Order: sequence, then C-alpha cells, then structure tokens
Amino acid sequence: MSNSVLDILGGATRAVFEEMGFPAQYGAVRESDRPDLAPFQCNGAMAAAGFLKKKGEKSNPREIAAKVVEALSVHPAIAGMEIAGPGFINIIPSENIIADRANILLDDERTGAVKADTKTIVIDYGGANVAKPMHVGHLRSAVIGESLKRLMRFRGHNVIGDVHLGDWGLQMGHLISELEFEQPDLPYFDNGITDRFPEESPVTMDDMAHLYPAASSKSKADPERLQLSQQATAELQSGRVGYRALLDHFIRISIEYLKAGYGELGVEFDLWKGEASVDPLIPGMIEAMTAQGITEESDGALIIQVDENYDAEKRKGIPPVMLRARTGAVLYHTTDLATLIDRKNEIDPDLILYVVDQRQAMHFDQVFRAAVRAGWYERDQLEHLGFGTVNGADGKPFTTRDGGVLRLADLTEMMHTAAAKRLEENASMQDFDAAEREDVANKVGMAALKFADLQNQRTTNYVFDIERFVSFEGKTGPYLLYAAARIKSILRRAHEQGVSAGSIEITEKAESQLLLSLDAFDRALEQAAAKRAPHILCEHIYRLAQSFSRFYTECPMLKDDVPDDIKASRLSFAELTLRQLELGLSIIGIEVPERM
Repeated sequence: MSNSVLDILGGATRAVFEEMGFPAQYGAVRESDRPDLAPFQCNGAMAAAGFLKKKGEKSNPREIAAKVVEALSVHPAIAGMEIAGPGFINIIPSENIIADRANILLDDERTGAVKADTKTIVIDYGGANVAKPMHVGHLRSAVIGESLKRLMRFRGHNVIGDVHLGDWGLQMGHLISELEFEQPDLPYFDNGITDRFPEESPVTMDDMAHLYPAASSKSKADPERLQLSQQATAELQSGRVGYRALLDHFIRISIEYLKAGYGELGVEFDLWKGEASVDPLIPGMIEAMTAQGITEESDGALIIQVDENYDAEKRKGIPPVMLRARTGAVLYHTTDLATLIDRKNEIDPDLILYVVDQRQAMHFDQVFRAAVRAGWYERDQLEHLGFGTVNGADGKPFTTRDGGVLRLADLTEMMHTAAAKRLEENASMQDFDAAEREDVANKVGMAALKFADLQNQRTTNYVFDIERFVSFEGKTGPYLLYAAARIKSILRRAHEQGVSAGSIEITEKAESQLLLSLDAFDRALEQAAAKRAPHILCEHIYRLAQSFSRFYTECPMLKDDVPDDIKASRLSFAELTLRQLELGLSIIGIEVPERM
C-alpha cells in the first residue's frame, strides 16, 4: 500500500464502519465526483442502510452518515466532513496530512510509486514480418506493447519483450521462388550444394520489399505461380538446406532493418524470435498432444476441439484448432502453440500478454484453450490485449492518398515535419542551433504520435489528425512536453537567483490540489497495470500537468515579495512535479527535452 492521503482517509472510515457493525468495505473512500465541494467522498452509508434493511432493522443512510462524521470529527487527517444528498460523505483532508505526504513524496525517488509482488511476464508485441517494410499497422502494437513493458518493469516485474517475427509460411515461399526467377544461378537453388553457403546475403531489404509483392501479385493471377510458392514453402519447412540458408539471410537483414525502425519509436525487444525458431519443437509437440488423446482427424487434417458446444453447421462457438492441414503444412495455430512450449521451457513465465490487433481475438482464444487443454498453462496466465485501428478522417483504416499502406518511416517523418513547422512559430526557439532544433522537433513529433495513441482506450479506434496531435494546447503530447520543459526553465531561474528548495508547506488551495494530483500516481500505475490500460496513466500525467499550471498561476515562486520559506517550499513542489512527470512520460516512451 502506498499510504496515500486517500489510503489514510479510507483506513479511518473503514475502521468506523467496522466498529458500527458493518462490513469494512462500506467505508471505502474514493476521489470525489464533485471536487469543487471536496476532494474525496465516501458512499458507504447507503450500502450500510441496505445492510440493516435486509436484517429488518431501521435504516436511514443520512443518520448512518451523521454517526460516521461524528466519530471522525477529531481525526487529525480530516479538516472537514459534510453530508450531501441521500448520505454521501464529502471529506476534506487536513493541511498537515497534505504537507506531510508532500514531503514524503519529495524524499522518494519514485514519488510514491510502490512495487508490486514480482512476476515473470512475457509481452508479445511488434509482430513485424520478415522482408516487409514496417507500416502504420505496426504502430499500435509497438507503442502499446512498449508502454506496458515499461510500466510492468517500473512496477517491479521481470518483463521480457518478444517481437515474435513473422518468418514462416507462404510469404517465405513467395520470396524464395521469386528470387529463383531473378537469380537462378544462386547456390541456394542447387540441390547438390548442402553447405558452405555465402555469408553475405544475396538480397537487401529493398530487394525483399520488391520480391514479395511481385510474387504475391503474380500468384493471385496465376494458380501455377502460386503452386511454385507453395512448393517452396513446403520444401523450406521440410528442411531443404539451401532454403534454410536463404531464410537465415532474410531474417538477419530484416532484423537489422526492424531494429532501426523500432528504434525510431524508442521500442526495444529482448527477444527477436520468430515462428521459424520453434519449428523443431512441432513434431514432438504434435506427438505429445496425440498421446494425450486431445487430437483427432478431420477431413485429413489434425485438429484439437476447444469448445464442446461448437456447432460447425451453424458456425456457433469456437472452431477447433488446426494443428496440421490435410496437405501436411503447419499453420499459425501450430507455431503459436510451439511458441508457448518454447516460452515454458526457456522462461517459465507467470503471465504472457499478447498485444495484437483486436481482430485476432478468435485466434488467440483458440490457441489459449488448446494450451490449457494440453495442461501447459492455466487460463489466467494467457491474455490477448486487443486494440483498435488507426483511421483516417473517413473512419476507415489510415492509408496514403492513393489508398496504399502508409510506411511507418513515412509516418514518423510526417510527425517530425509537422512538429518542426509548429516549433518554428515559437519565438523562444529562435536562439536554438540547428542540432537542438532537430532534437526538439524529433522529441515533440514522437510525443505527439505516442500520446495521441496511448491516451485512447486500447480497444477503441481513433482518427489520425496530425494537426491536432502536434498542438501545444489541449490533451496532447507537445502540451505535456512544454509543461515539463517549463518547470525545467523555472528551476534554472531559481538556481540563477540562488533560491534553494526546502521543506514543503501548504498555504494555498492550489498547493493542496497539486499534492493530491501527485499522490494519485501509484493508483494510476496500479490501475493501468491491472487493466493493461496505458490511457489511465496518460490521464494522470495530463491531470498533473494541469494541476501544476494552476499552481504556477496562483502560487508565485520567484517574486521578490514571496517569503524565502514559501519560495523554498514551492520550488520543492516544482522539483517533485517534474520528477513525476518525467517518470510518467518515460513509462509511456516519451522523452522530455531540456528546453523548448
């Protein structure tokens, strides 16, 4: 427990309700729906009245609330209580408890954030494909997954981020077969050569970006061309050494490219494994599942029933998992199940989170059910964290002007350009040299992009509006960067004037409000982690920035007529706020420039 002001007040009210013979949870305290009246409220009197009514006793919620108020009238943490409506209890904390809490947070490098009981967690996010350029469809998985990884680590967990590359299946057959058309004399296509393949790749990332769509387009128009890709895929999966050597090149070149692309977003992975890496586990896995008696033949395919109520004719329920197609090929179900075995063997995680498009919900439900049926995991160890799409103004998934898929590199360049243009309007940046302008523009562009995504509930769609994203007004990433940079500027001026930080005192309402905003940090972290919802942390950061803005307006820090002890107190408030803002922003992957 964080021992926040809310926790202390809740402990006091719970004790009173329990002394009155009611369940302690009736005394829960929450943030008020009417902060203009009081910062906190307790609604337990209504529940207590219902409790008495069920026992056939007299029940009047206002009378119960009055007894609670009377019992807490001399509590040192409470400055005032008022009964509203049918029995709501509004609670105003004392200035002493607020000042005490402020100084505790000031001395805590984590500004009130406590650590959770440590778990080992794998987060599967990214999901980029070998040989394909990253595009706007990879944005949300990367940004949401990275923020959850950082959040869980900050909470104290052992977290492993896995990109889970798409490096298996028909797309590899397309690449191999098209490369053979273009360069048939390469040694990889000679069955008589089984080793000593060249160390240097015969293709670049640009080459692969050309080969795949060329093969795919031809295969859609010509069944015989498709059959060539399918044959190449089958031979690759059967272990043809030349094709495996080519696959190694494809993967290595792609990872180099992807590390740069994800790096632009500030996204890093601990594991760069893909589907190909677990292929050796598949024969043994299928044999073990068959021995367990959980597989069955169906029209030549090998399947696992995962829903006893499934009705194939009416298409109701959860369809079976297909372990092996009638052709003998393995599918995404198979490789995802083998990946679960690999993670069990290598990591033995307490929890695996899959940050993947909401449209894959059925797939993961099937895979999770099969893994549970096999006895590898408990159901609560596996979670699919689906997310919505990034849409254009027309409400459809965001595309280029000609209707194509927007490359992620082009998207980040758009954000950088828009941020640089907006910053040119800022007169205070005229004395920045070119390198600093470039750095600030990059940070502002990334903050705009990431915060615009993360502030939304994960499962919802949102509209890509670059002008709104880069605005310095409203609930945006640039606004938050400016709020933090302004505090840095204040601290520099204080240093120049010889003002030092000191113990925090509470003399104004805006100071109390700022402390209560700061004090909600741990609650926001806990809820964001529990609900796998970064938008909860984004909301906290935004509210904190707003609270500091009010504080800055109403509580002068460096004016000559402000007493030295109040200057010292308010400067400490500024330092504390900056520390928490930077912590919160770093968790969602946003870096604050020194000045703006």
